[in-house]
Amino acid sequence: MNALLLKEYMNLEVVQMPTPEIGADDVLVRVRACGICGSDVHGLDGKTGRRIPPLVMGHEAAGEVVESGARVHDLRPGDRVTFDSTVYCGQCFHCTRGEVNLCDNREVLGVSPGPYRRHGAFAEYVAVPRRIVYRLPDNLSYEQAAMIEAVSVAVHAVNLTPVRLGDSAVVVGSGMIGLLAIQAVRLAGCSRIIAVDPDDSRLALASQLGATATVNPKAVDAVAAIHESTGGRGADVVLECVGATDAVRTAIAAARKGGAVTLVGNVAPDVNFPLQSVVGRQIRVQGSCASNGEYPACIELMSTGAIRVDTCISAVAPLADGPSWFQRLYRHEPNLMKVILRP
Repeated sequence: MNALLLKEYMNLEVVQMPTPEIGADDVLVRVRACGICGSDVHGLDGKTGRRIPPLVMGHEAAGEVVESGARVHDLRPGDRVTFDSTVYCGQCFHCTRGEVNLCDNREVLGVSPGPYRRHGAFAEYVAVPRRIVYRLPDNLSYEQAAMIEAVSVAVHAVNLTPVRLGDSAVVVGSGMIGLLAIQAVRLAGCSRIIAVDPDDSRLALASQLGATATVNPKAVDAVAAIHESTGGRGADVVLECVGATDAVRTAIAAARKGGAVTLVGNVAPDVNFPLQSVVGRQIRVQGSCASNGEYPACIELMSTGAIRVDTCISAVAPLADGPSWFQRLYRHEPNLMKVILRP
């Protein structure tokens, strides 16, 4: 099969690889669409330590069933499916508690952090356990379905956030996850949603997708603007979707006393943390990791149009063009959001 292989850092090539073999509980999927995640781009140069070559990246995908293992009886060739990025064991302490995203033996498709290497979906075929596979409705295209993984990350973060009907919210970062979080927190009941981002084009998208106000920290004092628009108190809930010191500090400062901040961004291993602001104002800080069973809800929300992803897709291209698209994303080319590759 053709696969887009990270042969060494900053070197992606389309190569021939063996079609994956499947076990009794697995499904072989013919990949029809796979999105380039920001984490894949960040892993390109090795800084994250989670994409050690050689590796086939890619974990935001959809396709059709080609073959099922001996113990899989409910999927047939041709069935349209998507799959979670988290491969959990189903047997550890956390899995038995229903916390599969915290599985002690967790692996992620398209990731190789050292202890394991799990080739992903930038390839014609990928093998995945049946337990992480979900059927697709006919009204979702493969390209739209490749966005379900990202939607699930945003929905999981909002599910962890103590939102009450009519609350005010701030979403720091209007990248892919931020734009999806804006839609999810609106559906959860927030009546006022302030998007914060230094890119005006992304703020324009945020307004289209449900933000009631936008703040560009390059143009104004973001925290002051947020407090002014919330009666001087700050927001009830804040979702931080960047993962860097400045964004985390903005998120915490934007929350009202007794408010809640959910940290979703995960780029830097360490950030400078305003401890006294959190303790002195009794801010609840919650981390959010991947997703935990939200796929069916996300499929329904997207199928009904409650969450929209089309405006977030910048380009759809063949797998052979993958190296050039990775380079464009790595260079932070303006007006590029989600690029989806077709193996």
